[in-house]
Amino acid sequence: QVRLVESGGGLVQTGGSLRLSCAASGRSFSSDAMGWFRQAPQAPGKEREFVAAINWSGGSTRYADSVKGRFTISRDDAKNTLYLQMNSLKPEDTARYYCAAKRGPFTSVIPQYDYWGQGTQVTVSS
Repeated sequence: QVRLVESGGGLVQTGGSLRLSCAASGRSFSSDAMGWFRQAPQAPGKEREFVAAINWSGGSTRYADSVKGRFTISRDDAKNTLYLQMNSLKPEDTARYYCAAKRGPFTSVIPQYDYWGQGTQVTVSS
């Protein structure tokens, strides 16, 4: 059974840092593109949005403009784990963060991802 399990979320003050992890199991994801997405349920009409993605080799990455320069996505295929280092956090980063995986090229398009975790909550206090 393929599973993605996120961890590392929590409560942090504005300007603080967190590192999220996404542990994959069930098969190797070394050939998959992987991504991070987030959703703020308290915001009416707020849909899940793209945060960052990384290709299968880790050699290419893409970020949403809102996190560029503050967040860094990386992967350790030996551990079958995806990471998201989040620095200079802002209250608007408050959301539930999800990791996802797909075959083929990475993308910011949510429906193209095949596997999803359950998410980890990040709350940034002002």
